[in-house]
Amino acid sequence: MPWTNQGSGGPWGPSGGNGGNGAGGDDGSGSWGRRPPGGGPQGPDIEDLLRRGQDRIRGLLPGKLGGRGFGLVLLILAALWLGSGFYTIAPEEQGVVLRFGEYATTTQPGLNYHFPYPIETLLKVAVLTVRRVEIGYRSAADVARTADRNVDDESLMLTGDENIIDVNFVVQWAVKDAAAFSFNIRNPSQTVKFAAESAMREVIGKSDISSALAEGRERVGDATETLLQSILDEYRTGILVTELLLQRADPPQAVIESYRDVQRAKADQERLINEADAFKNRVVPEANGQAAQLRAEAEAYREQVVARADGAAQRFVAVYDEYRQAKEVTKQRIYLETMESVFRDMNKVIIDNGQGGTGVVPYLPLPEIQKRAASRAREAGGDQQ
Repeated sequence: MPWTNQGSGGPWGPSGGNGGNGAGGDDGSGSWGRRPPGGGPQGPDIEDLLRRGQDRIRGLLPGKLGGRGFGLVLLILAALWLGSGFYTIAPEEQGVVLRFGEYATTTQPGLNYHFPYPIETLLKVAVLTVRRVEIGYRSAADVARTADRNVDDESLMLTGDENIIDVNFVVQWAVKDAAAFSFNIRNPSQTVKFAAESAMREVIGKSDISSALAEGRERVGDATETLLQSILDEYRTGILVTELLLQRADPPQAVIESYRDVQRAKADQERLINEADAFKNRVVPEANGQAAQLRAEAEAYREQVVARADGAAQRFVAVYDEYRQAKEVTKQRIYLETMESVFRDMNKVIIDNGQGGTGVVPYLPLPEIQKRAASRAREAGGDQQ
């Protein structure tokens, strides 16, 4: 090469000599001009630097390779450079490839390839890792404390009925779009935190305090999660909200005891109302049942009396018809039936006034005696068994 000719002084002319009027004469000027006056320090000699670099390269190469050996070395270096473009993406990651600093493509887990630096660069993003953000409080593990610490600036929110509520919740999120996650947001955790707090304040502002503290807590959590995901999608953050956990929703600490007293009074009121309703539901059916029973009994009695009266009237008419046909027989029959009904349940004494009679004759109730004898026989048989 012409630069190796040390006597020529390089491609810019001679390096200087006695009596020369070139760029490097005895006046102390170098190849780039005059030397600073006063004998100051001289700048670096470019030719010397180039010669030293060439000498170092020749020292690294085997002897007498020449231009062909140098080309072989360059080919090996190029192969090594191209081979450095192979890379592996873990199962929980995605790769974002940048070509000259601009997004090119997203690669999936496994073995992949991209042109090495400086043509293309690679960013690995953990997409399956679930991260969490705490809003309204800081857990003991995060702040190195023995108990959780409440953050009033984040937790105190205004409800729709103009009451203040203290809300603590946790947002768990992951990455669903590695490219959007890498380029569209700078601080993902802070973005999720601010968006979640804004969504919760909006949902709480549309609810009353009783609903947010009691039966509506699940609805508040679901509505906040849906709204938060829509906000993150609108800003194209590439974040997926996996779960929103409502840890606590209570009145502020300053008024929580008074609120609990009010809640206990409301609970007592509800209990008394429920007990009264239960008593009403028990007594009213019983009263309705008793009334229906009395009405049924009265109806039956009415029908019985009417039927009895109708029967008596018909019997009287029949007896009257018989009486008109045979008065003496009918009178005797009525007399005997009347006496039978009168003396049926009485102790009887028979008096015989006829001739040759003995006067008073005791009446022996033979049917009763026979019944008693049969009953005693059955009892005796049972004792023997």
